[in-house]
Amino acid sequence: METYFEVLFFICAGLLFYPFTMQAARLFRPSGSSARKLANYECGVQPIGQAQVQFHPNYYLLALLFVVLDVEAVFLFPWAVQLKELGFFGLAEMFVFLGIIVVGLVYAWKKKVIQWQ
Repeated sequence: METYFEVLFFICAGLLFYPFTMQAARLFRPSGSSARKLANYECGVQPIGQAQVQFHPNYYLLALLFVVLDVEAVFLFPWAVQLKELGFFGLAEMFVFLGIIVVGLVYAWKKKVIQWQ
């Protein structure tokens, strides 16, 4: 029964932690605001134009491609460490994996998401 009390204690402490910290922040934070304080800060220069800028969709595709290639690098390291134990089958599987990644890279290059200059 004692272990249930400990679990109940931590659940109650966790539920009370958020409201307590929010109220403490409300008490200690500065509350005054002015037009200068609410303005966008751009290195002391007056802001020009709107703060919201539309990015080209290729930017998001390039970021997604970076994530895919980064994940590929994460999968290559454990494979390289265990290559002796995996044998020929592991080598063939990694070439299939790399082939799929290369096909995606070529597709992105053909769609002009990536442009070498």
